[in-house]
Amino acid sequence: MVPQPDQLKKLEEGVGSWNAWRLQDGRIHVDLRGADLQGWDLRGVDFLSAALAGADLSGANLAGARFGDANLNQAKLVGANLQGADMRYANLAQADLSRAILSKAHIGGANCTQAKFIESVLVSADFHYANLRAANLMGANLTGAKLHQSQLIETIFTNVDVSYALFWGTVLSEVDLSTAKGLETCIHHGPSSLDYQTLERSGALPLPYLRGCGLPDVFIEYLPSLLNQPIQHYSCFISFSSQDQEFVERIRADLQDNHVRCWFAPEDMKMGDEIRDTLTEAIRLRDKLLIVLSEHSLRSHWVKDEVEKALAEERLRNRTVLFPLRLDDAVMESNVGWAGTVRQRHIADFGGWQDDSNYKKTFDRLMRDLMVSQEPGD
Repeated sequence: MVPQPDQLKKLEEGVGSWNAWRLQDGRIHVDLRGADLQGWDLRGVDFLSAALAGADLSGANLAGARFGDANLNQAKLVGANLQGADMRYANLAQADLSRAILSKAHIGGANCTQAKFIESVLVSADFHYANLRAANLMGANLTGAKLHQSQLIETIFTNVDVSYALFWGTVLSEVDLSTAKGLETCIHHGPSSLDYQTLERSGALPLPYLRGCGLPDVFIEYLPSLLNQPIQHYSCFISFSSQDQEFVERIRADLQDNHVRCWFAPEDMKMGDEIRDTLTEAIRLRDKLLIVLSEHSLRSHWVKDEVEKALAEERLRNRTVLFPLRLDDAVMESNVGWAGTVRQRHIADFGGWQDDSNYKKTFDRLMRDLMVSQEPGD
C-alpha cells in the first residue's frame, strides 16, 4: 500500500490547506493507505471517508479530527491524541489504539472488531452501536463512556474501569467482567443482555449492576447456585473510630476472604477527595453499613454522621442498611442520641474478639446475616 504522493504533499502544507482543498472539491477520494504520519500535528483534520488502512498515526495529534466512514483497518494509532475525534462508522478493525487518548471521542457505529484499546483513555467516549467483538480493552479507562446498544462479544475486559459508564441494550457475550472496576456505579438507561458464558466467567457481580441490566431478583438470588459460585453477600461500608483500627483491619480482611466487598476510609479514600462527599457516595453505593461500636466511636462525629446517612438510606431504600457490631458495653449505657436507635437492633457482640473461638462464632453469625436475601423494597 503506497499513499498518493500528491495527497501526502498537500497534507504536509498543513491542516488548514488540506481542509480547504477537501472543501473545495467534495469528490476527492483520499488515499493515504500505509502512510507514515507518526507524530504529525493533524488537529481538526478532515479525513472523512479516507482510505487509511495500514497507516501509521502513532503519537499523532488528532484532537478533533474527523474520521467518519474512514477505513482505518490495521492502522496504528498507538499513543495518539484523539480527544473529541469524530470516528462514527469508521472501520477500526484490527487497528491498534493502545495508550491513545480518546476522551469524548465519538465512535458510534464503528467497526472495532479485534481493535486494541489497551490502557487507552476513553473517558466519556461514545460507543453507541459500536461493534467491539474480540476487541482488547485491557486496562482501559471507560469512566462515563456511553455503551448504549454496543456489541461486547468476546471482548477482553481485564482491569477495565467502567465507573459511571452508561448501559442500555448493550450485548455482553462471552465477556469476563470479574476484574472490571466500578460496575456498581454504572448507569442503566434500560436493560442489557448478559449471556450464560459472561455470568459464568465473571463470578459474583455487584447487585446494582445485575439489577441494572434487568435481571430479576429471583434469578439473581439463585444465580450463585446455578453457576456453582460462592454464596453472594452484600457489599459493606465500615464505620469506626481510628482507635479500633486493629479490629477493623482483621474483620475487613476476613470479610473480603469470604467474598464480601468492603470499603473503609483510611485505605480506600483517594488523596484529594472531598471527605464528606466521598463518604456519602461510598455509603450510597454499598448495600450495608457496619458500625463498630465502642467507647471511642461513640465520641466520634464522623461515626455519628455515617450512622445518620445510613438511617437516611434505610428510609430511601425501605430496607435494612445499618448493621451494628460492638466491642464493649459502652453503647448499652450511652446517652448519645443515635445510640438509642442502634440499641433497638440486634448488635453482634465482638467483645472478646481477641479470642479466636469467640471471634469466629460471632463472625459466622455476621456472615449469615450478610447473605443476600429478599427484603421489603428489594
